[in-house]
Amino acid sequence: MTADSGLVGTLLARIERWRGPGFTTIGICGAQGSGKSTLVAALAGQLAAQGVRVATLSLDDLYLTRTARQRLAREVHPLFATRGVPGTHDIALGLAVLGALTQGEPAPLPRFDKASDDRAPESQWPRAPADTQVLLFEGWCLGAGPQAEAALAEPINALEANEDPQGIWRRHANAALAEDYQRLFARIDRLILLAAPSWSVVATWREQQETDLRTKGGAAVMDPAGVARFIQHYERLTRHILATMPAYADLTVRLGPEREVLGLG
Repeated sequence: MTADSGLVGTLLARIERWRGPGFTTIGICGAQGSGKSTLVAALAGQLAAQGVRVATLSLDDLYLTRTARQRLAREVHPLFATRGVPGTHDIALGLAVLGALTQGEPAPLPRFDKASDDRAPESQWPRAPADTQVLLFEGWCLGAGPQAEAALAEPINALEANEDPQGIWRRHANAALAEDYQRLFARIDRLILLAAPSWSVVATWREQQETDLRTKGGAAVMDPAGVARFIQHYERLTRHILATMPAYADLTVRLGPEREVLGLG
């Protein structure tokens, strides 16, 4: 998949307007399969070609180590063994990275190895240069706000109904989102939302990703039933983001089923 050249050009112009004299963090939120990583790579390449000192970071790179998530699964709820939802990230690590970049210091940029389901050794992390000007920070729930308590009462899919009937998992994730995550998200200067047309389209995009991996012979590839269960971990918050974030994002990019750009708002 390649990034839409028109969208890249539009966002480059926005970033140029948004950039201050020092360090600027541009957040990009988008559901699984919406093209965040591809877009960030294209933007970073263009900014670097213009002489801008740019670094990239994904919320996925801030996952807790596998050992830490296994402990969370034992002590709080088994569903926290699966990375992804709020509560499974090392927010202190993210704040340390952004703090260093804000001060103009060079900073190692964490990287997570999804093949081993664990954080990559620090020796393999790239380094952001001193006086980095722009950080492109992307994530599936980046910038999201918590849900109201009443919204958590009823399960929204089979995973929640069967594996979280008492709501322990979803309430713990929502509490994490309301607290530590908001401190991290407050460091984002401008927020862009890649808005999928619906949750059903997001589910289709995620299955397409896995189909591509199967074609390429990727390791630890899920079958369709596995994908269907996996994406239910993300359904609640994805629906919430699509319903609420357009009201406060600095820019909403409305996408169609083929990830085509339908409009900006």
